[in-house]
Amino acid sequence: MPEIVHLQAGQCGNQIGTKFWEVISDEHGIDPTGTYHGDSDLQLDRINIYYNEATGQTFSLLFKNLM
Repeated sequence: MPEIVHLQAGQCGNQIGTKFWEVISDEHGIDPTGTYHGDSDLQLDRINIYYNEATGQTFSLLFKNLM
């Protein structure tokens, strides 16, 4: 499994990092509760890079970041 390390530093970095996770979730069709609401198999194709499947269509973030 590929691993991505996400680094954030300071207030600006944390604000950009927060937006980054919002965009990643939106691109994969994941809502804030971790439930998949997407409409494409492509969204699920590499979802395991950023998320773990908890149960059924519910996902939790794989946090590999330093704040």
